[in-house]
This record gives sequence, C-alpha cells and structure tokens, in this order.
Amino acid sequence: MQAKINCAELGVLDGPLLLFCGPYSNLQAVEALAAFAAARGIDGGQMICTGDIVAYCGAPRECVAAIRALGCTVVAGNCEVQLASGAEDCGCGFAPGSSCDMLSGAWYAHAASRLDAGAKDWMGRLPDVAVFRHQGQRYGVIHGGVRDVARFIWSESAAAVFEEEWQALEDIAGPVDHIIAGHSGLPFIRETARGRWINAGVIGIPPHDGGQQTRVALLDGGEVGFHRLSYDVAGAVADMAKAGLPRAYAEALQSGYWPSEDVLPPGLRVPSLARG
Repeated sequence: MQAKINCAELGVLDGPLLLFCGPYSNLQAVEALAAFAAARGIDGGQMICTGDIVAYCGAPRECVAAIRALGCTVVAGNCEVQLASGAEDCGCGFAPGSSCDMLSGAWYAHAASRLDAGAKDWMGRLPDVAVFRHQGQRYGVIHGGVRDVARFIWSESAAAVFEEEWQALEDIAGPVDHIIAGHSGLPFIRETARGRWINAGVIGIPPHDGGQQTRVALLDGGEVGFHRLSYDVAGAVADMAKAGLPRAYAEALQSGYWPSEDVLPPGLRVPSLARG
C-alpha cells in the first residue's frame, strides 16, 4: 500500500504525552479530547494521533479541521493514505464480503465526498512513522504495521508478529525501546522481547466492551495509563443520521458493542449472552 516510508523525528518530548488513535469522524469525541487535554495543561505539541481521523461517524470535514487546529502530531492511518491517493475504498484490510467490509463503503464514500482537496493534500503529507525520546527512551509511532498500514495487531497476536514489525521499524528508524501503534481499536500494552507495544485505543468508537466511553492513553514519566473519554454520544449519532449513514455504527456508539466481530480474533469476541 505504501511505496515509501516517511519518518518524522519529533525530538525530545519529556513532558506528559496524550496518545490516541481513530477520531473516526466523531467530532464530539475530538471536542472531548481537547477538553481532556486542556484540563491537564497538555497542548498540541504534547499530543500524538496514530491516524484514522475519519471513518465511521458523520463529521469527517469537521474532524480533520479540529485535529489540525489542535496542532498535534498525526501519523498517517490507512484512511489518510487512501483518501489522499483517491482510492475507492478505505483499505482497512477487512475480509471481502464481511460485515465490516460491506459497511465501510458508505462511510468511506461520505468522507471522500466531504473532504476538500486541501484536507486530502494535508493527509498525503503526513508521516508514516514518527520517533521521539521520552525520559531517556526512544519510541517509534506507527498506525497498523510498518509496511502494511492496515495490519491488525492484537494483544494476543503471536510473538513473531511483534518481532517482525519491530525489526521493520528499526530498519527504517533505528533502534527503539517501545512502539506506539493504533488501527485495531482496542487499547492494550504487550510486553515483548524488545519492549512495550502500546496501543492507546481509539476515541471515535467504544472498545467493544458494552460502555459508551472511548479511550485515550497518557504517557507520563515513562509510564502509560489508559483513560476513559466521555463525550456527547447523542450529538455524534445525530451527525451520522444527518449524513444518511447506516445505523450499525450509530448503534455501536450507543450500545458499546461493534456491529460485527468479523475482524476480531476469537479470544477478543464477546458472546452474545454476555452483552445483556
């Protein structure tokens, strides 16, 4: 999907860093994120987004504008790569014919139609990888995988997957002590043989746990903590209805469960009886 890997050097970032992925066209979640950051004295220079600013929800243009206004670092997700290149689909890596694949057509077409040339040009100039130092250790930032931006990597993925991605990143950016990633939508920290693999989760949709709150992560003093993010769910649902998007993802914002588990490995699926 990516012809060339562009790496951004962010320098030394020793203060608290707000890490997040997947605003997913959810403007209300971005507004809540901004309030969360402001309450902690965190400005855009201390915020890193691992991509997918636009996706399932109803306000793609407004989300891009809000993220740009924050001034945070953004690493390109598959949605940015695809929209910038004029591709016809999101490139999410969903299995053909799966529920996620079928639903993606509507929200991707909506996003593509709402974003102007300036927004798409900005997306096309985002780095694929970023590196920085924090409290004496070096961190790499990616979206999904290093050479496959849409690679799903889970907490239960095989050790060989993390080793492969770690080596791919170091081939491009040099040695790193830890990696920050996104794409999969579920927050986790995996202790690998090389260091911590940190997925902050996403702010635009719940992590398939039955609650409406989404997730952000705070890296402070070398330690990572996950935080729940509350936002105006009804407002986000209204935006999706106004945009004429399928109800499935609006219902996910309300129920806290994804409309399909097609993409999830068996160990991370939630039995229907457990959903109440």
